[in-house]
Amino acid sequence: MIRIRGAVTDDADAIWAILQPVIRAGETYALDRDLTREAALAYWSAADRETLVAVDDSGDVIGTYFLRANQAGGGNHVANCGYMSARRGVGRLMAEDSLVRARTRGFAAMQFNFVVASNTGAVTLWQSLGFAVIGRQPDAFRHPGRGLVDALVMHRLL
Repeated sequence: MIRIRGAVTDDADAIWAILQPVIRAGETYALDRDLTREAALAYWSAADRETLVAVDDSGDVIGTYFLRANQAGGGNHVANCGYMSARRGVGRLMAEDSLVRARTRGFAAMQFNFVVASNTGAVTLWQSLGFAVIGRQPDAFRHPGRGLVDALVMHRLL
């Protein structure tokens, strides 16, 4: 059984082990592919977000996500998240958990500002959870293998 809990300092190595290959591949996040461990962990665990981990029965961290307000001030009622996992199926569990947590924290909606359109697994997952594409940014992402691809803005009410 997988459980999701708040990340703690001792999770840093395990979180980095998940972040590093995704960042280095450069296919799904608009992050510098050469981002250092320290910079990546600082981004993922910044003060403006709650960072969580998915843990399997043996206690291994197999996924991580953050939850935050999408914008400050007048936009702080809309949540935003980022997700990375080391195993298939963990993304859905984290996404479902994030929707519950966002509702519990009083958010009215969730929005993803930059979903790489070629990341069809993520797009399909978000759509299966009720997210709609509300915007398309043409050629907004430089994919290392496919060249310029669109980025999507996806949204759902909570």
